[in-house]
Amino acid sequence: MTDAAALTPKLLTALDFAARQVRGTVERYPDFYPMYTRAGRWKHEGEAWTHWCDGFLPGILWLLHRHTGEAWLRQQAERYSRPLEPRQHDRDVHDLGFIFMSTYHHWYRLTREPALRDVLIQAGRTMGLRFKERGRYLSSFIGPQSVFIDIMMNVGIIFYAARETQDRALHQVAVDHCLTTRRVLVRGDGSTAHEGVFDLTTGEFLRQSTHQGYRGDSCWSRGLTWSLYGFGIAYRYTRDRRFLETAELNADFYIEH
Repeated sequence: MTDAAALTPKLLTALDFAARQVRGTVERYPDFYPMYTRAGRWKHEGEAWTHWCDGFLPGILWLLHRHTGEAWLRQQAERYSRPLEPRQHDRDVHDLGFIFMSTYHHWYRLTREPALRDVLIQAGRTMGLRFKERGRYLSSFIGPQSVFIDIMMNVGIIFYAARETQDRALHQVAVDHCLTTRRVLVRGDGSTAHEGVFDLTTGEFLRQSTHQGYRGDSCWSRGLTWSLYGFGIAYRYTRDRRFLETAELNADFYIEH
């Protein structure tokens, strides 16, 4: 038995467990979009910071529906995805990829309804409005001078919208952002910084910084994996080997540490 074959039953068991857990969450906390816990329980009170995680629960529901084919899972996936639609125009966050590639992309792949594709395209165009000509990057929600490694997980929706509409300028926005991120946030050893800060007047890169992790010159582990995944996605859309090499460099650092 190959290693992959031996692993398959464990993966199926994990997916079945996940389906039970998600069902329990939905039934116990209907219409709640989980973000994080406090003392082992979902935090409900207070304002949720930018609602950047709202695509994750419906995204899990879509994936579990694909695994099981269970009608209830699809019903809930649609129920939790539909309220996100107005956010296709949300210019206050850099997380539209998280929100819509996790939800409407899976929904559209299943049904091929044109209206769902339209939402994805608009979300990609909205995301592209964050692009700064001086510096060639998509700015974070911190401010126009800031670029986050997180955005590598969201740039895919720009690539998607550009491909679906044959918009070369929008495609170039995504490419340029990836090249800038590669230059200023990915270090030679494959580690990553969380944030890069630019001079808005000249577009000059000033320094690495962080709002997560230990220090500006450390490697925040979640950001590292976002870089790895994001550059992999960028390679899939462009076949630019620089992006594949960056993802591989991130993977090497991840494995070694």
